[in-house]
Amino acid sequence: MRKIIVTTFITLDGVLQAPGEPGEDTSGGFKYGGWVAPYTDEVSNNAMLKQMEPADILVGRKTFEIFEGFWPQHADYWPGINDVTKYVISNTMKKSDWKNTVFLTSVADIEKLKNSEGSDIKVWGSGELVQLLLKHDLVDELWLKIYPVTLGEGKKLFDNGTIPAAFTLTESVVTPRGVIIVNYKRAGEVKTGTIGA
Repeated sequence: MRKIIVTTFITLDGVLQAPGEPGEDTSGGFKYGGWVAPYTDEVSNNAMLKQMEPADILVGRKTFEIFEGFWPQHADYWPGINDVTKYVISNTMKKSDWKNTVFLTSVADIEKLKNSEGSDIKVWGSGELVQLLLKHDLVDELWLKIYPVTLGEGKKLFDNGTIPAAFTLTESVVTPRGVIIVNYKRAGEVKTGTIGA
Protein backbone atom coordinates (compact mmCIF):
# COMPACT_ATOMS: atom_id res chain seq x y z
CA MET A 1 0.00 0.00 0.00
CA ARG A 2 1.23 3.48 -0.90
CA LYS A 3 1.01 6.49 1.38
CA ILE A 4 -0.75 9.63 0.19
CA ILE A 5 1.05 12.68 1.57
CA VAL A 6 -0.51 16.13 1.26
CA THR A 7 2.20 18.79 0.96
CA THR A 8 0.96 22.34 1.06
CA PHE A 9 1.58 25.94 1.96
CA ILE A 10 -1.17 27.46 4.12
CA THR A 11 -1.86 30.74 5.88
CA LEU A 12 -2.89 30.98 9.52
CA ASP A 13 -6.51 31.13 8.34
CA GLY A 14 -6.09 28.02 6.17
CA VAL A 15 -5.79 29.57 2.70
CA LEU A 16 -3.73 27.58 0.18
CA GLN A 17 -4.54 29.52 -3.00
CA ALA A 18 -1.72 30.88 -5.19
CA PRO A 19 1.25 30.82 -2.80
CA GLY A 20 3.88 31.06 -5.53
CA GLU A 21 3.23 34.17 -7.57
CA PRO A 22 0.64 36.89 -8.26
CA GLY A 23 -0.75 35.34 -11.46
CA GLU A 24 -0.80 31.73 -10.25
CA ASP A 25 -4.53 31.48 -9.49
CA THR A 26 -6.71 34.60 -9.53
CA SER A 27 -10.02 32.72 -9.57
CA GLY A 28 -12.69 34.26 -7.39
CA GLY A 29 -10.91 37.61 -7.68
CA PHE A 30 -8.05 36.43 -5.46
CA LYS A 31 -5.46 39.21 -5.29
CA TYR A 32 -2.83 37.93 -2.85
CA GLY A 33 -0.90 35.51 -5.09
CA GLY A 34 2.73 35.13 -4.07
CA TRP A 35 2.14 35.42 -0.33
CA VAL A 36 4.93 32.89 0.42
CA ALA A 37 7.77 34.94 -1.11
CA PRO A 38 8.40 37.38 1.80
CA TYR A 39 9.00 34.45 4.18
CA THR A 40 11.52 32.47 2.13
CA ASP A 41 14.81 31.69 3.87
CA GLU A 42 17.42 28.94 4.00
CA VAL A 43 15.44 26.80 6.46
CA SER A 44 12.27 26.87 4.35
CA ASN A 45 14.30 26.25 1.18
CA ASN A 46 15.88 23.15 2.76
CA ALA A 47 12.44 21.88 3.79
CA MET A 48 11.23 22.35 0.21
CA LEU A 49 14.17 20.36 -1.15
CA LYS A 50 13.19 17.46 1.11
CA GLN A 51 9.57 17.66 0.02
CA MET A 52 10.58 17.77 -3.65
CA GLU A 53 12.53 14.51 -3.46
CA PRO A 54 11.32 12.25 -6.29
CA ALA A 55 7.96 10.61 -5.66
CA ASP A 56 4.89 10.13 -7.79
CA ILE A 57 2.49 13.06 -7.54
CA LEU A 58 -1.29 13.35 -7.48
CA VAL A 59 -2.89 16.65 -8.45
CA GLY A 60 -6.16 18.11 -9.60
CA ARG A 61 -6.67 19.43 -13.11
CA LYS A 62 -6.07 23.11 -12.30
CA THR A 63 -2.79 22.43 -10.50
CA PHE A 64 -1.74 20.08 -13.28
CA GLU A 65 -2.29 22.76 -15.89
CA ILE A 66 -0.06 25.14 -13.90
CA PHE A 67 2.60 22.44 -13.46
CA GLU A 68 2.43 21.28 -17.09
CA GLY A 69 2.99 24.82 -18.31
CA PHE A 70 6.10 25.32 -16.14
CA TRP A 71 7.92 22.24 -14.83
CA PRO A 72 8.83 20.39 -18.04
CA GLN A 73 11.06 23.33 -19.00
CA HIS A 74 12.35 24.01 -15.46
CA ALA A 75 13.10 20.50 -14.19
CA ASP A 76 16.54 21.61 -13.02
CA TYR A 77 14.71 23.27 -10.08
CA TRP A 78 12.78 20.05 -9.30
CA PRO A 79 15.03 17.09 -10.19
CA GLY A 80 13.02 14.05 -11.25
CA ILE A 81 9.71 15.84 -11.87
CA ASN A 82 9.68 14.82 -15.52
CA ASP A 83 10.39 11.17 -14.66
CA VAL A 84 7.91 10.51 -11.83
CA THR A 85 4.34 9.53 -12.62
CA LYS A 86 1.93 12.44 -12.54
CA TYR A 87 -1.58 11.26 -11.59
CA VAL A 88 -4.27 13.79 -12.47
CA ILE A 89 -7.85 13.59 -11.24
CA SER A 90 -10.09 15.08 -13.91
CA ASN A 91 -13.36 14.38 -15.68
CA THR A 92 -12.52 16.68 -18.58
CA MET A 93 -8.81 16.26 -19.31
CA LYS A 94 -7.80 12.97 -20.92
CA LYS A 95 -4.29 13.41 -22.35
CA SER A 96 -1.09 15.36 -22.03
CA ASP A 97 2.24 15.57 -23.84
CA TRP A 98 4.04 15.63 -20.48
CA LYS A 99 5.54 12.17 -20.14
CA ASN A 100 4.40 9.77 -17.41
CA THR A 101 1.00 11.42 -16.99
CA VAL A 102 -1.95 9.22 -16.00
CA PHE A 103 -5.54 10.46 -15.73
CA LEU A 104 -7.95 9.30 -13.02
CA THR A 105 -11.65 10.10 -12.85
CA SER A 106 -12.96 8.89 -9.49
CA VAL A 107 -12.33 8.23 -5.81
CA ALA A 108 -12.31 4.52 -6.70
CA ASP A 109 -9.36 5.17 -9.04
CA ILE A 110 -7.51 6.93 -6.21
CA GLU A 111 -8.26 4.08 -3.79
CA LYS A 112 -6.96 1.58 -6.35
CA LEU A 113 -3.80 3.68 -6.80
CA LYS A 114 -3.29 3.89 -3.02
CA ASN A 115 -3.58 0.10 -2.74
CA SER A 116 -1.02 -0.52 -5.50
CA GLU A 117 2.73 -1.07 -5.22
CA GLY A 118 5.12 1.84 -5.65
CA SER A 119 6.51 4.98 -4.06
CA ASP A 120 4.66 7.34 -1.77
CA ILE A 121 2.34 9.71 -3.59
CA LYS A 122 2.62 13.43 -2.85
CA VAL A 123 -0.29 15.78 -3.41
CA TRP A 124 0.67 19.35 -4.33
CA GLY A 125 -1.76 22.28 -4.22
CA SER A 126 -5.08 20.94 -5.50
CA GLY A 127 -7.41 22.25 -2.80
CA GLU A 128 -10.55 20.54 -4.09
CA LEU A 129 -8.68 17.24 -4.46
CA VAL A 130 -7.30 17.50 -0.92
CA GLN A 131 -10.81 18.07 0.42
CA LEU A 132 -12.01 15.01 -1.51
CA LEU A 133 -9.16 12.93 -0.07
CA LEU A 134 -9.87 14.14 3.48
CA LYS A 135 -13.58 13.42 3.07
CA HIS A 136 -12.80 9.81 2.11
CA ASP A 137 -10.04 9.33 4.74
CA LEU A 138 -7.35 8.77 2.10
CA VAL A 139 -4.69 11.10 3.55
CA ASP A 140 -1.91 9.30 5.42
CA GLU A 141 0.24 12.35 6.17
CA LEU A 142 -0.04 16.14 6.12
CA TRP A 143 3.18 18.08 5.43
CA LEU A 144 2.21 21.66 6.15
CA LYS A 145 4.11 24.90 5.85
CA ILE A 146 2.10 27.40 7.91
CA TYR A 147 2.87 31.06 7.14
CA PRO A 148 2.39 33.94 9.61
CA VAL A 149 -0.19 35.75 7.52
CA THR A 150 -4.00 35.82 7.26
CA LEU A 151 -5.72 36.62 3.98
CA GLY A 152 -9.40 36.44 4.87
CA GLU A 153 -10.31 35.06 1.45
CA GLY A 154 -9.24 32.36 -0.98
CA LYS A 155 -9.41 28.61 -1.33
CA LYS A 156 -9.02 26.78 1.98
CA LEU A 157 -7.24 23.57 2.88
CA PHE A 158 -9.92 22.38 5.30
CA ASP A 159 -13.37 23.20 4.02
CA ASN A 160 -16.26 21.06 2.84
CA GLY A 161 -16.51 17.48 4.01
CA THR A 162 -13.41 17.08 6.20
CA ILE A 163 -14.07 14.16 8.55
CA PRO A 164 -13.05 14.09 12.21
CA ALA A 165 -9.55 12.55 12.31
CA ALA A 166 -6.57 12.54 14.66
CA PHE A 167 -2.97 13.10 13.56
CA THR A 168 0.37 12.64 15.32
CA LEU A 169 3.32 15.00 14.98
CA THR A 170 6.33 13.38 13.28
CA GLU A 171 8.54 16.38 12.53
CA SER A 172 8.54 20.14 13.06
CA VAL A 173 10.70 23.24 12.73
CA VAL A 174 10.10 26.97 12.89
CA THR A 175 12.02 29.14 10.43
CA PRO A 176 13.65 32.45 11.41
CA ARG A 177 10.85 34.25 9.57
CA GLY A 178 8.13 32.48 11.53
CA VAL A 179 7.03 29.73 9.13
CA ILE A 180 5.97 26.58 10.98
CA ILE A 181 6.95 23.49 8.99
CA VAL A 182 5.16 20.51 10.45
CA ASN A 183 4.53 16.92 9.41
CA TYR A 184 1.65 14.87 10.80
CA LYS A 185 0.64 11.26 10.22
CA ARG A 186 -2.87 9.86 10.51
CA ALA A 187 -3.52 8.49 14.01
CA GLY A 188 -7.00 7.01 14.20
CA GLU A 189 -10.13 8.52 15.67
CA VAL A 190 -10.51 11.79 17.54
CA LYS A 191 -10.26 11.34 21.30
CA THR A 192 -11.95 13.69 23.75
CA GLY A 193 -11.74 14.28 27.47
CA THR A 194 -11.90 16.85 30.22
CA ILE A 195 -8.95 19.09 31.01
CA GLY A 196 -7.72 18.57 34.56
CA ALA A 197 -9.82 15.47 35.19
